[in-house]
Amino acid sequence: MVGDGPVDLVYTNGIWSNLEALWEEPRWVRYADRLASFSRLVVFDMRGVGLSDRGTEPPFLELMMDDAGAVMDAAGSETAAIFGAGRGGVMAMLFAATHPERVRALVLYDTWAKMLRSEDYPYGATVEADDAFVDRFVNEMGSARNLDLQAPSGLSDERFVRWWARFERLITSPGGFRELTTVRRNVDVRAVLPSIQAPTLVLHRTRDRIVPVDQGRYLGEAIPHAKFVELEGKDHIPFVGDADAVVDEIQEFLTGVRPVPDTDRVLATVLFTDIVGSTERAVALGDRSWRELLERHHESVRSELQRFRGIEIDTAGDGFMASFDGPARAIRCARAIEDATALLGLDVRAGVHTGECERIGDKLGGIAVHIAARVAAAATPGEVLVSQTVRDLVAGSRIEFDDHGEHELKGVPDKRRLFSVRT
Repeated sequence: MVGDGPVDLVYTNGIWSNLEALWEEPRWVRYADRLASFSRLVVFDMRGVGLSDRGTEPPFLELMMDDAGAVMDAAGSETAAIFGAGRGGVMAMLFAATHPERVRALVLYDTWAKMLRSEDYPYGATVEADDAFVDRFVNEMGSARNLDLQAPSGLSDERFVRWWARFERLITSPGGFRELTTVRRNVDVRAVLPSIQAPTLVLHRTRDRIVPVDQGRYLGEAIPHAKFVELEGKDHIPFVGDADAVVDEIQEFLTGVRPVPDTDRVLATVLFTDIVGSTERAVALGDRSWRELLERHHESVRSELQRFRGIEIDTAGDGFMASFDGPARAIRCARAIEDATALLGLDVRAGVHTGECERIGDKLGGIAVHIAARVAAAATPGEVLVSQTVRDLVAGSRIEFDDHGEHELKGVPDKRRLFSVRT
């Protein structure tokens, strides 16, 4: 349970879930935090998935529906908005139709009423296509090779690919996946759709390669008074790709208020770090050993960024650029990064500056970014150097500084007084 908003939002990711592993992935954390910003978010693993037991019987639909009620009881929730993604959406529809008194709203994402095609249902997959799909997934479980279907937007992020492979192994066993898929393919909830009384939001990404968008369009027409919203994108996993678009629609549907659009400029604290003497170290270690050490360094940095609410903006070679919503957190994160990487035998320097930045997609630009980079370049090994702006903003935080004097920063007008964070 996360958040304390006025509406309970009971959520399941369907098969792609493990409550322990999910919170290790920054994309999920940001997505869940946004949902929890306007709700009390209750997340659970469906039976046979993640941390939940299979039970003594196959995980058929009625049992999964009962589980949703048990989760609500455990959370002390009499009524809630139910959010089902993928396979979880099928369960959510049956629960909403069977227990209308407990469902104040229903949210469905990239889900279906019937998986297989038939004469009266042309939107599903053929038996042959579904067989091939299941065989491929069972054979590839734990390798992340299915990301081209599940979350193609994450393929360029090597860290995410490694996490996804591990995530697959923590969802269920290959045999468990085959059982879950066999149950899924035989379900048909078309007959219950007219009985759904709760206000319903149906979301579907246009180019979803797992569940064709026609499945979502059918639900939008078959569920009484449902609102269907077709979102641009090709990722089946909701927290990958444009997750904000998914959350924006849900927030407006449940609260009546759409979040204020992001502005082009924002005040941010920017942190730069880099490894001192990386070239010499790489030559001494050799390519393979250096690459392995660099991967461990990156894992350490990302762990500390997550801990201090930092957002990774860019990674180039052995350096990181990250943004924070507060300078004290950025300083403490920088110090924690230096301590963590010192255990790996690496010297890291860091620079921090707060200023107005220009948003360029997921990136940040502007003079404040250049200043932060130059501040980092002026730091010595093991030092966290900050601008005077940062020093002034953290007054009263008990962070202590030593005056580092005035510096001319390349490409930045006027001299800047810098301060070294006292260890």
